Amino acid sequence: MPFYEKGDVRIYYEDTGGSGFPLLVIPGGGLNATIAYTRNTATAPFDATAEFKNEYRCIAFDLRNANGGQSSGPLEIDRPWDAYTDDMLGLLDHLGIGEFMALGYCIGGPFIWNLLQRAGRRVVAAVPTQPSGFRPTMPTLFYDNNIKGWAPALCERRPDITMAMCDAFLKNMYTKRADFVFTVSRDFVRDCQTPVLVLPDDVPAHPYATAMESVYLAPNAQVSLYPWKDNPEKVRLAVRHVRTFLKANRPN
Repeated sequence: MPFYEKGDVRIYYEDTGGSGFPLLVIPGGGLNATIAYTRNTATAPFDATAEFKNEYRCIAFDLRNANGGQSSGPLEIDRPWDAYTDDMLGLLDHLGIGEFMALGYCIGGPFIWNLLQRAGRRVVAAVPTQPSGFRPTMPTLFYDNNIKGWAPALCERRPDITMAMCDAFLKNMYTKRADFVFTVSRDFVRDCQTPVLVLPDDVPAHPYATAMESVYLAPNAQVSLYPWKDNPEKVRLAVRHVRTFLKANRPN
């Protein structure tokens, strides 16, 4: 079982290897995001690694401290988004990868924007898939979901982590950043030159309006057909769009 370790952080990952250009696959499922999410048709509309492993070197991983996953590390209360982003960039460094593409489901949307902010020169192109975002009519949605669906189980298996710590962590992650895509500003997206293909969704945690606003703002953004998850044929069309987009932006 491959692990990337740095200090108290231990990240489980899977690497398809090969000579293809690197594609970082960021799983969805909120703070319980694991590789298993991408392989479950009940949670992910398609398995990016299965779809693209013959063309790209796909690297997937379990999010730090996800229940049901194999990754672990400290709860960095003061820098929640950046701590997770550190794990991704550290893993890529560990594998000797410089430039890469990224495809992220759900919470992977905010992570992609943070990767672009933190290491934009390394990210050649990105695909936020059913991305998470702020919905003004449900301002506490992500705090509420995670304080119930993530924190209790984490505290039960990690006696060094308390509910009070999780409360502070989630408030810093979501409540104090209750706007747009959580990780970056509209001005950043407006100035971001990286090619981006957005596959929007419209469920409470994946607001269509926020996804489309990012498309309108980003100068080199594209958007898939919508709705695209209604049936297998539409999913195939969306995957075809992703494949074409990645190929068009892949370095020679």
